[in-house]
Amino acid sequence: MISGVSRTLVDALRFATDMLEKTDIDGYDVEARLLTEWACGAERIDFVVQPNLLISNDKFEILEAVLARRIQGEPVHRIMGYRDFYGLRLNLGPETLEPRPDTEVLIDLALELLGKSPPKTMLDLGTGTGALALALLSVFPQATVIATDISGGALEVAMKNAETCGFSERFSVLKSNWFENVGGKFDLIVSNPPYIRSSVIPELDIEVRNHDPILALDGGPDGLAPYRIIAGEAKNHLHKNGLMIVEIGFDQAEDVTNLFKSNGFIKLTLKLDLGGRGRVLAFSIG
Repeated sequence: MISGVSRTLVDALRFATDMLEKTDIDGYDVEARLLTEWACGAERIDFVVQPNLLISNDKFEILEAVLARRIQGEPVHRIMGYRDFYGLRLNLGPETLEPRPDTEVLIDLALELLGKSPPKTMLDLGTGTGALALALLSVFPQATVIATDISGGALEVAMKNAETCGFSERFSVLKSNWFENVGGKFDLIVSNPPYIRSSVIPELDIEVRNHDPILALDGGPDGLAPYRIIAGEAKNHLHKNGLMIVEIGFDQAEDVTNLFKSNGFIKLTLKLDLGGRGRVLAFSIG
């Protein structure tokens, strides 16, 4: 940047858009706006009501720095440090995945199946940022949830997110390898476990393989290792009329269904994600 040059908010957005347009980033225009807002301390409406707002050199230098990080492959929400999920703003950490919009269909399905008889006790296995647990608390205001993870760092992030969202009194964390340290029974158990085959990890986009925690991605040789554990132990932790809801990979519906059926579950439904792919399975106890 040329020192002393006056730049406006719209100049900053144009600069960011031009920089990202030269890359192979899908949705570069959306990401340019997000990073411009974040770096300049602006809101979306500012581009309409005060597009000629002058941007300080310090803020423009921050924008240049974050654009360089994005061009090198760092995801936009990692740079910003948070991502929105089901209307909640969740902080990210190095030991958590970014919650994705497709995962929101799990919350939609829970509402469809339990809206008339809301759960009181819930368990989220492998909580990460706490996205599923906290979104469920937002739609089931009488419920409590235990959020487990094998990562202590993830649990710290999840607890902070619970405090920020105002749900800390109904939210508790437990360090556990799946059901290892879990006691009691629940009305609803949910999980978005690692489901990517180990051999595929090196082939993932740089945004994923270099910035998401491998522990939260790798589902073993066939991508089904966590489901075997969950399907094998979930019945011991569900009330009689309880439900089990899991996110799956786009090609795993049949295999995951068979795993749960072989452990005495009845498949209730498969819900599609925003792209029309099988994304969430719900089961009840047979």
